[in-house]
Amino acid sequence: MSDQKKDHKDLREECVRQETIFQGRLLRLNRDSVRLPNGVETTREVIYHPGAVAIVAREGDELLLVRQYRYALERETLEIPAGKLEPGETPEACAQRELREETGYQGKLTYLGRFYSTPGFSNELIYLFGAEDLVWAPLTADDDEFLGVERMPWEAAIHKALQGEFQDAKTTLGILMQAGKTRD
Repeated sequence: MSDQKKDHKDLREECVRQETIFQGRLLRLNRDSVRLPNGVETTREVIYHPGAVAIVAREGDELLLVRQYRYALERETLEIPAGKLEPGETPEACAQRELREETGYQGKLTYLGRFYSTPGFSNELIYLFGAEDLVWAPLTADDDEFLGVERMPWEAAIHKALQGEFQDAKTTLGILMQAGKTRD
């Protein structure tokens, strides 16, 4: 084995101490002390998140998107519908609930995959689904959620994703994953 390649076990960091800095209704922030593979101790700041879903919802040749104000960015974004998992909720149930709350539709779900949004400092895992055969079945949106539903031609959405025009990673990845599945 070359010197540049390391056994996976050699890369592991061992937690020495955990300190919760903040516990909110959505996430927990820890500052942990860890021992590196070379024995040196350092700190890691980690955001623990309950997980989320995102849905690529298509009605015919149109993609349903939601426009909403994102406080952390101080601007509106255009995204695929998404939301966090509730305790004990399956990703499929969450996807159907979020789709109904955010767009008013429910549909046949197809699992596309999952990914970690920002593994350098968070454990947030997002499950991606495609949704087709949509039927109107609205649920009341969350009290703190204000958004508008927009439609975009599917081919235009793929083009925007390929050009990096969506500023939201789950939206870009979801569109490209769905496009890859439909072209197989």
